[in-house]
Amino acid sequence: MVHRRTLVPALAVLVVGSLAACGSADDGEAATPDSPVDLRMTVWTADESQLALFDEIAADYVEANPDTVASVTFEALPFEDYTTTLTTQLAGGNAPDLAWIFESSAPEFVESGALTDIRPTLEGTEGYAYDDLLESATGLWSDGEGLYAYPFSNSPFVMFVNTDRIAESGQDDPADLLAAGEWSYDAARDISAASAEELGGAGMVVRDFDYAGWGNLATVWGGWDAAPWSEDGTQCTFTDPEMVEAMTWFHDAAFAQGAMPGPGTSSDFFAGDVTMTITQISRAASLDGSFEWDVVPLPAGPAGQQNVIGQAGIGVLANADNPEIAADFLAYFTSPESAEKLAAYFPPPRESLLTTEVLGDANPLLSPEQLETAVISSIVDAQVKPAHRNFAQLDTAVRGALDEMWNPGADVEAVLGNVCSAIEPLLEN
Repeated sequence: MVHRRTLVPALAVLVVGSLAACGSADDGEAATPDSPVDLRMTVWTADESQLALFDEIAADYVEANPDTVASVTFEALPFEDYTTTLTTQLAGGNAPDLAWIFESSAPEFVESGALTDIRPTLEGTEGYAYDDLLESATGLWSDGEGLYAYPFSNSPFVMFVNTDRIAESGQDDPADLLAAGEWSYDAARDISAASAEELGGAGMVVRDFDYAGWGNLATVWGGWDAAPWSEDGTQCTFTDPEMVEAMTWFHDAAFAQGAMPGPGTSSDFFAGDVTMTITQISRAASLDGSFEWDVVPLPAGPAGQQNVIGQAGIGVLANADNPEIAADFLAYFTSPESAEKLAAYFPPPRESLLTTEVLGDANPLLSPEQLETAVISSIVDAQVKPAHRNFAQLDTAVRGALDEMWNPGADVEAVLGNVCSAIEPLLEN
């Protein structure tokens, strides 16, 4: 098994005892059960159509493997408390066999030893086509040569545009700017400010940010090649010139140029009074035909255009009762055939399935051209939103330190210095 780094304290405290008492799927110690087992996977979706699809795939697996598996149950946990509930189950010796994992928690789960290496099982499954998985999609879930979760959902962030508001305010169409190689954050800011001044409402909104969910600003600062911390997660980079420039741009766009609504203002693109919004492509389902719209990739910044995805993985818990069988089920659940079915809801990490035909079935509101330019191109070689092995504490600390930023007279560079002061001890740990 690949050597891991020091156990992450927050999760290791919960799982180390139970890990010591059992083998994992890749250490050769797991016993073969005498009778078919019941598998359990925790998820955070309560969508009946999604769960029905999961049940359909699982039923086919059980039918094909009656000697090893009696049932597969998908346990829906509340989204808001998902990770807390999952780690509580781990600590209580009630670990599920498989679990969805947020991208922000990926390093903690991967490095703590809570997950088993599924790469040998996936590679060894006939017809799995492991090489079809995008390297950019598996990176967050890898450690050395091992893969500790399958990146089952890869939803790109894009820019939705209200083309009625664009036309009514006499502004340049972002699609035309994209075709001319001029689609930039500066252009998006200027269009947004002008349309809001002309029509009222709001110009540009980073959805789910609301001056609190700072991780969503990765969709903006990527254009400056900025990041909150170093790649190894040990150094604060909020004070790097790239981040200072990106956050200064954002602050000015909101407070000086009127391109974005300020704190405390509720603006919903899908209600029709916002010119453009950065959000995940899955939000297209909220469009009701009340206005004309388009979708384009994220704009370019001074460092070029950077694609960003929100991601979730499925891992096999190392201290579950049957990790080897769970890994075999995961290979079936994420096979090329199953992944094509799941693409109806979850953009797959398989290069062969990133086609307008496959994704068109999942996104009937989008044209083939929109799928190609805004969706497929935004998944390949994309970066994932911020993640860290100590993310829960970092998230709270960054949010608190950034509060000083969200007023017109803020000293951006000084605030970012305070952010680093707040999080450096957490990064060192």
